[in-house]
Amino acid sequence: MRAVVLDEQGLRVTDRPVPQPQPGEVLVRVLKAGLCETDLQLVRGYMSFQGILGHEFVGIAESGMYRGQRVVGEINCSCGQCQTCRAGLSTHCPNRSVLGILNHDGAFADFIAVPERNLHPVPEQVSTNHAVFVEPLAAAFQVLEQVAIHPNSIVIVLGDGRLGNLCAQVISQTGCQLTVVGKHARKLDLLSNRGIRTTLVANVDVDRQADIVIDCTGSTTGFEMALRLLKPRGTLVLKTTVAGTQSLAMAPIVIDEITVIGSRCGPFPPALRALEDRRIDVDSLIDAIHPLDDAIAAFDRATSTPTLKLLLEPTPR
Repeated sequence: MRAVVLDEQGLRVTDRPVPQPQPGEVLVRVLKAGLCETDLQLVRGYMSFQGILGHEFVGIAESGMYRGQRVVGEINCSCGQCQTCRAGLSTHCPNRSVLGILNHDGAFADFIAVPERNLHPVPEQVSTNHAVFVEPLAAAFQVLEQVAIHPNSIVIVLGDGRLGNLCAQVISQTGCQLTVVGKHARKLDLLSNRGIRTTLVANVDVDRQADIVIDCTGSTTGFEMALRLLKPRGTLVLKTTVAGTQSLAMAPIVIDEITVIGSRCGPFPPALRALEDRRIDVDSLIDAIHPLDDAIAAFDRATSTPTLKLLLEPTPR
């Protein structure tokens, strides 16, 4: 099969054997997969990953209880036996692998092997293009699992990219006082057209009035800006993962008693329901669909131009 591989030779499209599912796993034929910021950071050295990239996908289950159905898959492959898993924290299992990120080949390929318990069937009303967004949309819903946001909450989303857009759409449904801060007028317009307040970073009013700031910048600068926007005892939600080591001034966190919350993967069921009910717009996020064989050009495009979502599509040989 074809696969997008990251190894000591760099990033390339090459042939790999079709994965042999381990006990409890199901082989999934990939229909579409999404390129995200984490993939770009992996290429830059994040997690020192080597293998097949890709963790946002929709495909057809080749066996198991969902055989023949379209499925999406949670990315954390936990052991299910350790104390952490038994405590209901399987996404933090110390023995876990992570699709396309940690010790497990990913979905930028014709096929991927996924634990059956990680799979969720895709409702008929959700298109294949939309289903690709379930994983990042679930990550957006995770913010609501971790932080109480009320109509009177002043919330800022930093970043107008893929995840920032999805977080903004999810959080706007709480009725809070939301502003999205970004660098790209075209991307911000997508949210403005949905009635969400936006502003360019150059015009942001640093008045330290925000109760909650959600950093979706994918940049080392997001943390510092968030601290400049938060009121004392505010909450900073970090959605950004960046390759390398960051140098951060910690004193403001202590002085202002800031709560810092890391936020990663989230629940799939509300994400699927939101797409089924068309409460979330993802059509406007798709900039292009590239054949899997053209994956290197897609990566180059994602790193050189201000794109939103690029999809990869395995096509029959």
